[in-house]
Amino acid sequence: MRARTMKTALFTLLLATVSCSTVTATAPAPTGFIDQPQVQAFIDDMVTKHGFSKDELTRVFEQAERRDDILELMSKPAEKRLQWFEYRKIFLTRSRIDGGVQYWQQHADILDKAGTAFGVDPQVIVAIIGVETRYGRITGKHRVLDALATLAFDYPPRSKFFTGELEQFLILAREEDIDLLTATGSYAGAMGYGQFIPSSYRHYAVDFDASGSRDLWNSPMDIIGSVANYFKQHGWEHGGVVATRATVTGDDYQAVLELGYKPNTVLDALRHEGITPDTPLPDDLVAALIQFDQEDGPEYWLGFNNFYVITRYNHSPLYAMAVYQLSEEIRAAYEHTRQQQD
Repeated sequence: MRARTMKTALFTLLLATVSCSTVTATAPAPTGFIDQPQVQAFIDDMVTKHGFSKDELTRVFEQAERRDDILELMSKPAEKRLQWFEYRKIFLTRSRIDGGVQYWQQHADILDKAGTAFGVDPQVIVAIIGVETRYGRITGKHRVLDALATLAFDYPPRSKFFTGELEQFLILAREEDIDLLTATGSYAGAMGYGQFIPSSYRHYAVDFDASGSRDLWNSPMDIIGSVANYFKQHGWEHGGVVATRATVTGDDYQAVLELGYKPNTVLDALRHEGITPDTPLPDDLVAALIQFDQEDGPEYWLGFNNFYVITRYNHSPLYAMAVYQLSEEIRAAYEHTRQQQD
C-alpha cells in the first residue's frame, strides 16, 4: 500500500496508458472528472494553498474515476437502516471474538505499551480494529482517490465535507509517500486497519514505531498507537465505566431520551426521573439514556463519557454499543485463555 512517490507513480501510469492505447484504441475511457469546472477550481486551489504542481494534479484527476457503486453505498449505511438486534448480529460473532483474542495475543506487548502511553484500555483498541476491518483482513477495496473525488464532486449532500477530505488526502499522500493512484480503502475514503479518513490520519495517526512515517496498513505499532491516540485526544478515561443497562419506570424518562446520547444528567437526577442503573454507580456520574430496540421490545442503557468517546469514531450509538459489547466479550475470552494457559 505504501509505494512510490507521486511523480514516479504518475510517470509509470502515463507509460501504461500510452502502451494500452496502442494496443486497444477502442477501449472505453473511464468516467472521469477532469472536465468539470469544480475540479479545475479544486486543482487551482491546491496549487495556490499547498504548492502542488498543476500538471501533476491534472494527470492525477485524469485517472480518477466516478464510481456509481460508491454513491449507492453512501445512501444506505447499516447504522441507519438496521435496528439494534440486527446490527448487533454483524459484530457480536464467535469468529470476531476469537479473532480479537488472537489479535490481542499476537500484539500483547504493543497493546500494553499503547495502553500505558495513551491511557486507553487495550480491549477497546482491539474491538475497534475488529469492528472496522476484522483485524486487518478487510481494509477496503475502493481506490481512495476515486471514492473521495466521487463524493466531493458528485454527492451534493456532503460535497463540502468530502472536498475537504480530498484536500487532506492529497496532503497526506505527499507527507507519508502514499501512492495516490493505488491506495485503497472504504467507500468513504477511510484507510488502514483502523479506517482513518484522511483528516483523522493527519491529525491523530502517530509514528509509534519511530520509523519516520505513520503506516496504518503495515505497522502494528502505528496502527495500535494511532487508535489509542485517537481515543486519548477525544477524552477517553482509562478504566472508566462505558455503559450499563438501566431500568425505567413511569413516563418522565422519555424527556431524557430526547436529550441525545452525549452525557447530560447526573445519576442522582436520573433516578428521580425513574431511571435506575442496573449496576451500583456513584451519584455524580454524568450519563445519557439511550434506547436500543430488540426483537421483543426496547432495552435501555446509560452511556457515560467513554461511550460518547466511541461515538467520536463513528457518530452512531449502535456502533458504540457494538464496540463496547465486543470489547467486553474479547476481554473475558482473553482473560479466560490466559487463566487456562497458567
